[in-house]
Amino acid sequence: MAEKRLKGLGVSAGVRIGKAFVYSPVRLADIESKKTDHSGLELQRLQQAKAKCAEQLQALIDRAQSTLGEDKAMILKGQLSFLSDPVFYPPMEDLIVQEQWSAETAVHKVVSQVAGLFESMANEYMRERAADVRDVGNRLFAQLSDYQGTRLSDIQEQVILVADDLTPSDTVQLDKSLVLGFVTRIGGKTSHTAILANSLGIAAVLGIGDDIEAIRHGDELIIDGSVGDCIVSPSSATAATYREQKEREESEWADLKAYADREAVTKDGFRVELAANIGTVEESMSLLEQGAEAVGLYRTEFLFMGQSQLPDEETQYKAYSAVAEAMRGRPVVIRTLDIGGDKELPYLELPKEMNPFLGYRAIRIGLDRKELLLTQLKAIARAGVHGTVKIMFPMISGLEEWREARAMYEQACEQLRNEGKPFADSVELGIMIEIPSAALMADSFAKEVDFFSIGTNDLVQYTVAVDRMNEKVSHLYDYFHPAVIRLLNNVIDASIRHGKWTGMCGTMAGDPLAAPLLVGLGLHEWSMSASSLSKVKKMIVHLKRSECVALTQRIFELETAAEVRRALEDFHKQIEAGA
Repeated sequence: MAEKRLKGLGVSAGVRIGKAFVYSPVRLADIESKKTDHSGLELQRLQQAKAKCAEQLQALIDRAQSTLGEDKAMILKGQLSFLSDPVFYPPMEDLIVQEQWSAETAVHKVVSQVAGLFESMANEYMRERAADVRDVGNRLFAQLSDYQGTRLSDIQEQVILVADDLTPSDTVQLDKSLVLGFVTRIGGKTSHTAILANSLGIAAVLGIGDDIEAIRHGDELIIDGSVGDCIVSPSSATAATYREQKEREESEWADLKAYADREAVTKDGFRVELAANIGTVEESMSLLEQGAEAVGLYRTEFLFMGQSQLPDEETQYKAYSAVAEAMRGRPVVIRTLDIGGDKELPYLELPKEMNPFLGYRAIRIGLDRKELLLTQLKAIARAGVHGTVKIMFPMISGLEEWREARAMYEQACEQLRNEGKPFADSVELGIMIEIPSAALMADSFAKEVDFFSIGTNDLVQYTVAVDRMNEKVSHLYDYFHPAVIRLLNNVIDASIRHGKWTGMCGTMAGDPLAAPLLVGLGLHEWSMSASSLSKVKKMIVHLKRSECVALTQRIFELETAAEVRRALEDFHKQIEAGA
């Protein structure tokens, strides 16, 4: 096959070479319930689907044992055992024979019931088996349908994952050790998939569009997540060129490791705190070794996305406590549930909206469904006993919302006192600055909050009116837009005047090109994907604050994002020449 070159958005750096795994799932949850007048035929269809699933799983088990080891094979063996479990398969036949449900509907009903049972169990290992139940259900449904699809659990070797998009519920299932990179039809630089790729240090090219149809399952691929290149069936000469580039990158990464233990201090003594963004407990376990001084953003929505129902107070408390303990007393900023927009929770049954990014999301849901927010605040306050936790409220647009959220925290503390549960009695409360109204009102907020954290991903979107998920207008999305820089300056200045601190947890914080500007603005805490820490730290230690302040003053006079970017690129060249 001739070499094909596709172009998308480079959202997570790195050259990766591997086989394409085209992910096109069949989803049991999408079916409609149906009755049947031919229960005998439906029973026969279900029995045939079961036999095919058993054959398919056994083949996967054999391959896993020879290539991945017994541990991976055991997961698949567990799935195979469900097909002969008396509480799993026989009830499906009963629903067909006794209640005249279709085979697909019977599978859906039993899988939902059994998975829900596992998810309600106290034992964490047993709760995790719910995902296996659902995967077996999807396998059965695939055999019942004309379209077989592919499943993430089918990945048994290192691949480059190709998909229309990856939902949060997809990505929490990934075996990260087997996924070299992502290629997607849709998605922008701050989409969920981009954030995940950066967090895991996985190369990613998103927003390829309909050209993705050129990629077939098993094709040899090369992706360059720095520039957005995707090469299908590369020639031998192209492959050799990219292998050399990959070797250079690996050498550079080895050099960066030397910066992990260094403090982020400029040559003239200006110190910043470098923190990491995380979405799961597992991500926190190696942060200290990677050079993180704190968790600047714990995205709690990932905990909610991994469940089929709202996680209770105890479940949340254990997760937040585990992160606090992993950080050994260093700060952990926990954001309350930020759902809506591009992140959905089916069990919340949120209304469909014409413009969800401007609608019912984040703190707006929490203040409307108060028990949801109250439960989370109680769990966070209790976790504060195990470390230094701070609470951050997302999507605050005005003082009224902030004050209501603060009152909810006080109510949570009062309930814990009455229940006799230990909790931290001095937790800092802050807000995300991601709406222009909050940025413009920063001076008023700074009198009441303990800290700000600037979420540049949404702040840019709302400031320049660009849907950050839409690749058609992604060229207009730029955090170097002069209007955005003025808002950043307003927020940081307000916090300094009132003796508070400002962090940044958006993508901009992890961009070494932005580092001189952020130093010049006086940003206190920078939170980013763990894979960016050493790159940013390397830049900071070669800067002088006085020179960055002078650069920032010149940037205030510029009128376009392109001019700002050129000024920063020129400044970087000067730094590199003098390093």
